[in-house]
Amino acid sequence: MGAGHTHKLYRHGHSAVHALPPQCKLAAAFAFVVVVVSTPREAVWAFALYAVLLAAVAAAARIPAGFLLRRLLIEVPFVAFAVLMPFVAQGERVGVLGVSLSVSGLWGAWNVLAKGTLGVAASVLLASTTELRALLLGMQRLKLPPLLVQIATFMIRYGDVITGELRRMSIARRSRGFEARGVRHWGVLAKTAGSLFIRSYERGERVYLAMVSRGYTGSMPVIDDIAASRAQWAHAAVLPVTALAVCLMGWTL
Repeated sequence: MGAGHTHKLYRHGHSAVHALPPQCKLAAAFAFVVVVVSTPREAVWAFALYAVLLAAVAAAARIPAGFLLRRLLIEVPFVAFAVLMPFVAQGERVGVLGVSLSVSGLWGAWNVLAKGTLGVAASVLLASTTELRALLLGMQRLKLPPLLVQIATFMIRYGDVITGELRRMSIARRSRGFEARGVRHWGVLAKTAGSLFIRSYERGERVYLAMVSRGYTGSMPVIDDIAASRAQWAHAAVLPVTALAVCLMGWTL
């Protein structure tokens, strides 16, 4: 568990954003998302400014736009939900290109799209500039519940292990001539899922016993303690503080 674990979301770099301690970036990203969610949906210009702020962070971190946009595709299901809102919401209606749409639904769709996209973009930037192991250390430095940090640690470490187990089972099926073609093969896939659960459970027991035999008592040792200076906290605070100023103008103007 002490070895580095690089995820495909992370993009190696040597920028000032990469160099910030993870706890600073975690706190800044969380505060930024809270400010964005607190902004009134009618302040359209404010969301444009938030996007400019995130673009500035991406430029400082040397994250290509294509890299960021490809990872924003994860919010496609939320986009589909937002698109349906103007059609199903009640209240005052307005005609758009000959289609009757709900005014409250249009505002609701804009609210979901704007705030959701900005939140996902902030998360992607955080993951792109911080290794997963460093994020876990940052969570420890922020005094998050130890049990929550350990669960996240094991999920990250053994998610790939279970994925590898599923890949080997899939290769074994194909080597025996099996290929899922329709509903009649769902039974085989269901048995595969059950077998994967049993294998994962048994492997988890073996891993736990191995950890106990090596002195595990319910908490993971902190190998690297990443401290943050006041200057680094001040640099990380630029994004949420600027966003807060924009939010306050959005409520007052």
